[in-house]
Amino acid sequence: MKICFITGSRAEFDLLKILYLELEKDNFFKTKLLVTGAHLSKYFGKTLNYIKKQNIKVDGVINISIKNDDIKNISNSFSLGVKKFSLIFEKIKPDAILILGDRYEIFASAISACFNKIPIIHLHGGERTEGLIDESIRHSITKMSHLHFVSTNEYKKRVIQLGENKKNVFNVGSLGVEAINKVNIIKKKVLQKKLNLNFKDKIVLISYHPETLEKSNNNKNFNKFLKALKNLKDFTLVFTMPNADIGYKNITKGISKFVLENKNSILVKSLGHEQYFSLCRHIDLMIGNSSSGIIEIPSFKKPSINVGIRQKGRARAMSVIDSSHETKELLKKINFCLTKKFRSKIVNIRNPYYKKNTSKNIKNILKKIEFKKLILKKFIDLKK
Repeated sequence: MKICFITGSRAEFDLLKILYLELEKDNFFKTKLLVTGAHLSKYFGKTLNYIKKQNIKVDGVINISIKNDDIKNISNSFSLGVKKFSLIFEKIKPDAILILGDRYEIFASAISACFNKIPIIHLHGGERTEGLIDESIRHSITKMSHLHFVSTNEYKKRVIQLGENKKNVFNVGSLGVEAINKVNIIKKKVLQKKLNLNFKDKIVLISYHPETLEKSNNNKNFNKFLKALKNLKDFTLVFTMPNADIGYKNITKGISKFVLENKNSILVKSLGHEQYFSLCRHIDLMIGNSSSGIIEIPSFKKPSINVGIRQKGRARAMSVIDSSHETKELLKKINFCLTKKFRSKIVNIRNPYYKKNTSKNIKNILKKIEFKKLILKKFIDLKK
């Protein structure tokens, strides 16, 4: 069975990689990998090279020309993706494509597959992110997809609510959470050398992205966010790059300026799974609006502060604390998360996104599916 994996970003590739390798070693499958989006951009660290260094064959590169962060350019990239994916699908002729999440380049591949009558396997459907345009994209991909691997029972119910056949919806947990147990954690001293940074007593990981449905307040909110971080003089602050969403350039400029003015901080373009999860093991706190703070950080028994509305609606563990962008409130929440009382409270938390053997379970389910029968979909109405 020929399954074509599609990746468009550094974060999502490391999630897919576990499943890709699981299927690759099974003779039942013939795996293909198409690389697109931010992987090809120097601005985002050209992580196509990161993929190649892992001896994973890239079967196709779809350059959708990510040059700017405004609606006009992103719309152009999206339309290019629809066209180019159709051409490469015609050449590869996959039995199915496998995609994760909700980004616009992934949406483009789903539309192309739909037009080409190729079954779509979708991971992480049914999730809510009310501050993002990705919410609409994710649910649209769900309606075009034929097989759904979701990360919690809540999301399974939502996919079924969207009219999908419950026989084709499986709660398998998160590949990202599974990956934590497969990574060799780098020791703190070694990690310091790799990042060229001397860690202070407290380490904070910061991952902040645009709120794409809050266009008018994005810059104002981000400035309040940075104002709070300026108070953390005795902390080591490690920033990751924002996603290639509408408005990412202003955020990157703001972070770069902050790092120049605050010597206790650093901006890393691409950490990769090993360094990222090693850093997560050593941090005292994560702050920002990334899904990682909600899905993966709880597995490290570390607190995370979810800022703003970007991730509003996601299921979360009690280690995740919500905050507005207001400087005073954010500082108050930071102090609260670092108290012994709160930290002792989250030592035994359960991550709602964890399920054992996620990638193996997906593989075993795929082997039982008759994909030729999936194309003709019926909308399943909920019983009253």
